[in-house]
Amino acid sequence: MSDTRRILLIAPEGQVGWELLRCAQSLGKVTTAKRVHENPQLCIDLANTDSIRRVVETVKPHIILNAAAYTAVDKAESEPELAEQINSTAPAVLAETAKRLNALFVHYSTDYVFDGTNKYPYKETDTTNPVSVYGATKLKGEQAIQAIGGHYFIFRTAWVYGMRGKNFLLTMQRLAGERDLLRVVDDQRGAPTWSRSIAEASTQILAQSLSPRLQLDLTELAGIYHMTCGGNTTWYRFAQAILAHAEKQPTLEPIPTSAYPTPAKRPTYSTLCNSKLAQTFGIRLPDWENALTLCLDAGK
Repeated sequence: MSDTRRILLIAPEGQVGWELLRCAQSLGKVTTAKRVHENPQLCIDLANTDSIRRVVETVKPHIILNAAAYTAVDKAESEPELAEQINSTAPAVLAETAKRLNALFVHYSTDYVFDGTNKYPYKETDTTNPVSVYGATKLKGEQAIQAIGGHYFIFRTAWVYGMRGKNFLLTMQRLAGERDLLRVVDDQRGAPTWSRSIAEASTQILAQSLSPRLQLDLTELAGIYHMTCGGNTTWYRFAQAILAHAEKQPTLEPIPTSAYPTPAKRPTYSTLCNSKLAQTFGIRLPDWENALTLCLDAGK
């Protein structure tokens, strides 16, 4: 692969972005853009369309990796305008600019575009029906990218965790050291997904898609793909698996969602079917239990 390929990574400080920064180096020269940057030309304000366009035009990338999102699910209920700017408008501007530059645009979305009423893993073609502002703004971002077209991948993932940032894994580890009893929801089901697994799979897909030898049709490949670890579990069972590795073992108590009210409603069932990803690219992320073990080992 050419070492002159330019890659623009937006939000390298986030869970997925941090891992992408390390995985994507094999694809070309990675330039990062974030709100606070040592290079003023690469300071990006995702709530400002002019700022977004300026950064992209400065780098003129061949690939744009958008790891940015407004992910404060509950706070989004009281900040719908900001959530829409970051989750809907910003991806649309990025997709538009990418198409103009003939760049490949990679965007990450969420299981929250579904309402959680399914009894089987959601496919990419299943009807969306978000039940929160966060889910609605992420869906609107997907729809804008699809309407603009060009070369793009939208990877829907779920229950993302890692050894950085704010996530369920780190919260459970912290609370285990502070409390003797933890009450965790046991009637929401999904697939915990390690941020590094997402970054590794994304990089493998990009390597295939841009390989001169394979000569794949990016227009034909463009679309939505589900990308989560295999299997599924509940938050309570996930907590059990996490705390099995903890020094202190607090008592865990399963509770229903109704006992832990939140401003934003969560999908009860949000397991995603990853068959399209496997059939198209031959890639499957590890089962969630194996990925958790690898993540905890990597964090030692």
